[in-house]
Amino acid sequence: MEQDELLRFLRGHRLAVEASVAPDGSPQAAVVGYAVTDDLEIVFDTVETTRKYENLVADPRIALVIGWGEITAQIEGVADIPHGPEGERIRECYFTAYPDGRDRLAWPGITHVRVRPRWARYSDFTSEPPRIEEVRLR
Repeated sequence: MEQDELLRFLRGHRLAVEASVAPDGSPQAAVVGYAVTDDLEIVFDTVETTRKYENLVADPRIALVIGWGEITAQIEGVADIPHGPEGERIRECYFTAYPDGRDRLAWPGITHVRVRPRWARYSDFTSEPPRIEEVRLR
């Protein structure tokens, strides 16, 4: 599977389950609303008091599952919190998918996380045999 096919799949969804690592090494997961840039950067908002934020600041490794049921994408990557022009760029991508996200800028501690995928797998169990492919990331 090529990256542009994965991009189309991701843009057909709005929610992801993200998983991060707690300071004690235990896994933690949460549902997030996300957007995706043309370069396959996944963007979501959170506040600085959440477990996911604290986990990702301490250890930026992240995993995501997008899609429910029999067709999904698994993504592993590294998260960061860009500021300045990069922060503005990813926020604008997020606001395109979630216009109400601009209202959340008034929330104390709101921030936007960018995930850069390092590995991805697409699985479609609606076909026989199932289609399970790693994605070639650029």
